[in-house]
Amino acid sequence: MSERHHAAAIVPARDIDASEAFYRRLGFETVGDYGDYRLMEDGRGWNLHLRATPDWPRRVEDNPLGLYLYVENVDAVAETVRDLILEPQGPHTRPWGTYEFSLSDPSGALIRIGRVLD
Repeated sequence: MSERHHAAAIVPARDIDASEAFYRRLGFETVGDYGDYRLMEDGRGWNLHLRATPDWPRRVEDNPLGLYLYVENVDAVAETVRDLILEPQGPHTRPWGTYEFSLSDPSGALIRIGRVLD
């Protein structure tokens, strides 16, 4: 990946420490800590910037932010966060051609993790 051409999502965090711990469970590491602003990456191309936003909506239904993280082994990632998966059946095939599951981060952002089916 070129360092000159990539994208990073800026993710509002009601509790930046709780959000940092959540994203660590998904394989992110903190590479920059500026108090109310933290840079995280997974070393394979995912980049997040957590921004302390105490007044951000708490419930996923009220939160306009969502992230889709594409992975090769959906089930392996699901095992690391099984207790946080929103759907009782866990990862499953969706009508739009993906195999995925959903989570809500500590600030209520919808996180979908999946892969496109062949």
